[in-house]
Amino acid sequence: MQHPRRSLFASVSKYFNRAALYSKYEMGLLQQIKACNTVCRFRFPVKHDDGHIEVVEAFRAEHSHHRLPTKGGIRFSPHVTQDEVVALAGLMTYKCAIVGVPFGGAKGGVRIDPHAIGQGFRERLTRRYTAEMVAKNFIGPSVDVPAPDYGTGEQEMAWIADTFRALQPGQLHAYACVTGKPLSLHGIPGRKEATGLGVYYGLMEAMSNEADMKKLGLTRGVAGKRVIIQGLGNVGYHAAKFIQNEGKGIIVAIAEIEGAIHNPDGLDVDAVFRHRRETGSILNYPGATNIENSLAALELDCEVLVPAALENQITRDNAERIKAKIIAEAANGPVDPEAEEILLGRGCLLIPDVYLNAGGVTVSYLEWLKNLSHVSFGRITSHYDENTNTRFVDTLERLTGKHLTNEERQNLTHGPQEIDFVRSALAQTMITSYCKIRKTAVDKKVPDLRTAAFLLAIESVAKSYLTMGIFP
Repeated sequence: MQHPRRSLFASVSKYFNRAALYSKYEMGLLQQIKACNTVCRFRFPVKHDDGHIEVVEAFRAEHSHHRLPTKGGIRFSPHVTQDEVVALAGLMTYKCAIVGVPFGGAKGGVRIDPHAIGQGFRERLTRRYTAEMVAKNFIGPSVDVPAPDYGTGEQEMAWIADTFRALQPGQLHAYACVTGKPLSLHGIPGRKEATGLGVYYGLMEAMSNEADMKKLGLTRGVAGKRVIIQGLGNVGYHAAKFIQNEGKGIIVAIAEIEGAIHNPDGLDVDAVFRHRRETGSILNYPGATNIENSLAALELDCEVLVPAALENQITRDNAERIKAKIIAEAANGPVDPEAEEILLGRGCLLIPDVYLNAGGVTVSYLEWLKNLSHVSFGRITSHYDENTNTRFVDTLERLTGKHLTNEERQNLTHGPQEIDFVRSALAQTMITSYCKIRKTAVDKKVPDLRTAAFLLAIESVAKSYLTMGIFP
């Protein structure tokens, strides 16, 4: 029997309420932290490429103004609702608080099928949506900074930046109104893969704890572990790629909307990606077995399951059949509360979405800082560092009488580029944030990482409100 699926808003509310029980703060403050500050609903006409006009419905929610600007992606989806946008905005507030990024949470949604519209309509829609946000003061470098999400990418962010700049002439920091822009329009290297890479860094840190892995009957580290990936979009692809190439994990199955493929000896992620681009499907990949029901792939033997697609993919209907010992939530809300209870009862380790997919907003923060400072990271120091390193290596060679190969010398003297700063900051953020969540769980005797993560977020936001003296 299929049970009705819980809304994402209901799930987020349940997680918040559960964590609030461990909090020392009084109910009024907790209600303020939980409540969505502002929601705007737009309806506007857009002309299709064939000339007919469609009235489009869209939303923008700013969940919390305890930190400004607010921050959150814009998704294009035929199923987007105000309830969903508010829930995702709340998750952004907690996510930013957990990883120490000084933003409030926001989210935008446009009710349109991104796969069924022409390029001209897509551009007109994006620019009109931006104009509506400008008119209502729902966008700006110090107000609210959107980013890509499901159905949007660098091109949409470029149109948003250009429209904002045209409507706000003389705005010094105009390009800081949105992140996830192309490099040619003051974006930052590493932003595209940031969420997936953050998933890898978070999983790597979680699996480095020997005591936690021993409880699961696993050895430390990602290397050699069988991994199933659900979703080969931007997040899933990059998570799988880094797990395979950097972590030496074995990707045994990949699930997508059209079905799934399985090979117990491992799949080449890049080869599967190319196959899908060429054929339009991951199915019939050479050497792999097709699985018609995509969700059935989640139930295959593995150590790690990475749901990187949509919410409510693991419910009480299939939770009992999940064999993974670690569920790394790369998507927003892929495991519903009832399924989580079943999985935790079996001793599984759930790495929560509210932490694990924070890589995108972490690197967006760096892009925002870059746009405000109008200088790339490393531009001032990179050449200086390289010269300093070269003098140091020269001195060592002279004192020891030994000489390095050209490759060894390059590795030691190389001055950091912008991508090096970005990845270093992302790794540090994901590692330290996981340690804080785990410490909170241990110190406060919280039973699971999700509750600990929400509790960490509640305490961070509460301290901000109390420091500001917002309650007279």
